[in-house]
Amino acid sequence: MNIAKYIDHTALAANATKEKIEALCKEAYQYGFKSVCVNSCWVKLAAKLLSNTEVEVCTVVGFPLGAMDSLSKADETRNAVANGADEIDMVINVGFLKSGMYEEVLDDIRSVRSACIGKTLKVIIETCLLTDEEKRKACELAMEAKADFVKTSTGFSTGGATVEDVALMRSVVGDKLGVKASGGIRDYKSAKAMIDAGATRIGASSGIRIVEEQNADN
Repeated sequence: MNIAKYIDHTALAANATKEKIEALCKEAYQYGFKSVCVNSCWVKLAAKLLSNTEVEVCTVVGFPLGAMDSLSKADETRNAVANGADEIDMVINVGFLKSGMYEEVLDDIRSVRSACIGKTLKVIIETCLLTDEEKRKACELAMEAKADFVKTSTGFSTGGATVEDVALMRSVVGDKLGVKASGGIRDYKSAKAMIDAGATRIGASSGIRIVEEQNADN
């Protein structure tokens, strides 16, 4: 297993500088990561730096709360795609979900799906704020909206990915969607545990450490 191909090499901090994004892109190419994941203001730069490489550009939408209106999420998505984004990681409206407003959650995801046709859509459900029943429902809605992945976490709330949540999400989506584990994954052992539980993508800012630890094990 080449774990680098599972990793979205991530820099989403508010104080990430241009130099940080440039370094992130260079590292992603050097280590062969699946993508870089950056805030939308950096998409154009990342797309330029990674043109003619296999590294994809991922960005976040409605991040990190998911509480912006659907039209704004769709606009943010269209702008990101126009600037070169290959993948969109959107945050669901957690308040809608917890209110039982399932049609509104579905419409929210669909608004982003329609704005990034042909691109990869990952739906962040923010598991740390949800009951197991709500996690299942969120995964079902993501499937219904024709997303490509469900994702555990933003990494900016009260908790990150857990093996248990990854396994639960995989049990709901089966082989229909990918599962991205993100938030607090800082070493190879943790990343491998997520993959063993059913994750097909890992979001991490510690991708270099993860790869180097795998190489050391081999």
